[in-house]
Amino acid sequence: MPADGPERNARLTALTGVVLLGLLAVEGVTLISLQAMISWHIFVGVLVVPVVGLKLASTGYRFFRYYTRRSDYVRAGPPHPLLRLLGPVVVLSTLVLLGSGLALVAVGPGDGLVLNLHKASFIVWLGALGAHVLGHLRRLRTVREDVAGGDRLGGFQWRLLLVAGAVVTGAVTAVVVLPHGAPWLHWVGSEH
Repeated sequence: MPADGPERNARLTALTGVVLLGLLAVEGVTLISLQAMISWHIFVGVLVVPVVGLKLASTGYRFFRYYTRRSDYVRAGPPHPLLRLLGPVVVLSTLVLLGSGLALVAVGPGDGLVLNLHKASFIVWLGALGAHVLGHLRRLRTVREDVAGGDRLGGFQWRLLLVAGAVVTGAVTAVVVLPHGAPWLHWVGSEH
């Protein structure tokens, strides 16, 4: 059982988080003028789903290993208590936000309930994510080390490949899903 397992896992989680933050920043820019950028909003919203899945998987793996008492994960310790309390809020609001966004693509404009759920979950998610990011800022150092070639643990190429695979999967899925969002292009262009 490798003693660096928790650190490798933390580095995968951090790298995924950094890429996800970049994608979410692009998604945030679309909110400036949702009417003009609705197709980008849908595209990036779909693209992030596999990246979020990878982040949840890496975090879930750490959670599972810690609570099943694997010795190296127990030695690494749990996250800060506030971050442990915040975790379920981040996960649940993320799942509701992405799920309602995908539902909006599927049902199209006109379903006020789903649209309102999407908007409400965004507000909860934004606050929870902001606190989550602030709580993990120190992990950025490891991403910087890995990218700069100081990958003392090894495996950076595999972590990068996993994250790139999630981004490519998301992009391909977004290309397939985007035409189904066409009713939104007409809806936001009309007088609403």
